[in-house]
Amino acid sequence: MLDKNNEDLWVWVVVQDPEGAEQFLGQFNEEQKVSFIPVFPDKEEAEKGLKGLAKDESLKYQVEAIRYREIVEHASRNGFHLYVINGDGGIIEKAAP
Repeated sequence: MLDKNNEDLWVWVVVQDPEGAEQFLGQFNEEQKVSFIPVFPDKEEAEKGLKGLAKDESLKYQVEAIRYREIVEHASRNGFHLYVINGDGGIIEKAAP
């Protein structure tokens, strides 16, 4: 669980096409019909978890740190949920926009 009250909380996300039209890598939960951005508690979990995410293999991907409050704002503006997941793809926490 993340300490969301910490103003300086950093999390890790996957950035798609970091040298071009960069954007956060989103996913779609078929069961719940929800679009979400996977968020990882640390870099090692993000790098491990990247392997299990649906992605366009023709693009580059990299993990990057971002302040939690910034990814929350981005997700809210764009109608995405946030799923905090571990490197094995297990959901630790969900946040709605």
